[in-house]
Amino acid sequence: MSTTPAPRRALGRRDSLAARSTAAPRYSLCPRPHSQRPPPFPTAPPRSRAAEGTSRTPRPAGPTFGENLHRLQQLLDEVRAEDLHLAPRGPSAAAAAAGGGLPWSGVVPPVSYMHICETESFSMGVFLLRSGACIPLHDHPGMNGMLKVLYGTLRIACLDTLPPAAAAPPPPAAAAGPCHRALYRSRQHYTPASPPCLLSPHTDNLHQIDAVDGPAAFLDILAPPYDPQHGRDCHYYRLLEGPLPQAGAEPPGLPREVWLMETPQASDFWCGGEPYPGPRVCL
Repeated sequence: MSTTPAPRRALGRRDSLAARSTAAPRYSLCPRPHSQRPPPFPTAPPRSRAAEGTSRTPRPAGPTFGENLHRLQQLLDEVRAEDLHLAPRGPSAAAAAAGGGLPWSGVVPPVSYMHICETESFSMGVFLLRSGACIPLHDHPGMNGMLKVLYGTLRIACLDTLPPAAAAPPPPAAAAGPCHRALYRSRQHYTPASPPCLLSPHTDNLHQIDAVDGPAAFLDILAPPYDPQHGRDCHYYRLLEGPLPQAGAEPPGLPREVWLMETPQASDFWCGGEPYPGPRVCL
């Protein structure tokens, strides 16, 4: 995703959340210098191979996918910030310089992204969030994913979309766009000591991510990567019952059914790009 603001669905586009500030070949197998290749994903070669082995399975069925997924979880759980040459901080001035045109030019973004690796099968990268920053509620159509906190604390709310139901109550009158029934499954805090947070095409596929009590960073793996041309664009949503609860206010009765309304990208959310300082990855 570029650093130029997009009117909507920018999280999944190569010109937004991934914050690719310069043109680059679509499937570069090794990270290029930042001047040539702006931001998406990281890890050491053995972990990269494990990720690719998992993503080559077209759908999560059969022992091969399960075995590879478990192995990848084990490898990802071992990754620490120092392995990627990262120290706790939020987005830097470099992300502001690459943050796109007006109105964000020169403004340090709430979130920045370090590209490490991407193939047709998977992508890896690091997201950096300043204290209090939020990656709004969004989806990952047909995708599997893993998120490992490197430093700081993240509050992650996870939801599933539900099929239409004739007996379902109508959406709230406040709805002003396409609405979807969803299951609000969980809302938990994750730290570097936590196991990876997982998502699949049908479970925990929508999430909102907030940095709590300081800056935070996480390593992100998606298989396959976002690709609007193949139906894997990103969509943003708003919980019609109100914003997701703030710290200290737990939502009632999880899991529970809710209504979501598709929205444009929030005006106060954008993502800058930063160079990845960690070990080089080759596939």
